[in-house]
Amino acid sequence: MHSVTLNAVRDHTVHPPDAGGSQPISRQALHLAVMDRLRRMITEGMLPPGSHLNERALCEQLGVSRTPLREALKMLAVERLIDLLPNRGARVVTLSASDISDAFELLSGLEALAGELACQRITQAEIDEIQELHSAMDACHANGDLSGYFDCNRRIHDRINAAARNPALTQMYQSVNHRLQALRFRSNLHAGKWDRAIEEHVEMLHALRQRDGATLGRLLRAHLMAKCAAVLANKRVAA
Repeated sequence: MHSVTLNAVRDHTVHPPDAGGSQPISRQALHLAVMDRLRRMITEGMLPPGSHLNERALCEQLGVSRTPLREALKMLAVERLIDLLPNRGARVVTLSASDISDAFELLSGLEALAGELACQRITQAEIDEIQELHSAMDACHANGDLSGYFDCNRRIHDRINAAARNPALTQMYQSVNHRLQALRFRSNLHAGKWDRAIEEHVEMLHALRQRDGATLGRLLRAHLMAKCAAVLANKRVAA
């Protein structure tokens, strides 16, 4: 497992993510559970871009046979999170800088549209649920729990998208977003950027409560493009 490093600008510690890779998976909807576990391991960097996926090792780690694992790998290939290589197994996809820029540009537009529609269609109960998630996310941020923070963050964005009440939009959003989850996760490894992301979420929640679609759409687009800039900056440093 790769440790998480935080360029701290204040005194808190990021807890290393733990996707529970050593815990066996229950047999109900096994291939779906395996897919979810592998997706999280990719997101949190335990299976980094370009890494080869050893079927035997993964089966032992997850406590499953090769059949559900291979079904899960096929589904992750459809999501374009992994490449299935003829006679060479599978590896985690590596995105180029142009791939990243194009995908974030598209996703920012989808999120902006979802925000605009959500402000027209969301219920008060849904706003209250998003407020609860925001409070939980804020607590994770205060405790340096990046894995918990990211889970709450993902659920907030998903709830806003669902409140748009547009299945075609949701389907496209999920398809693009799956490809960028690992990059969105790593964009918060710098404390300053993580702090700013929290501030942006406060602004977004306010616009949602006011049902101000134009403002929420603008904030969501800017939020995603800031993530894109952070990701591309990290990629240049790593290169």
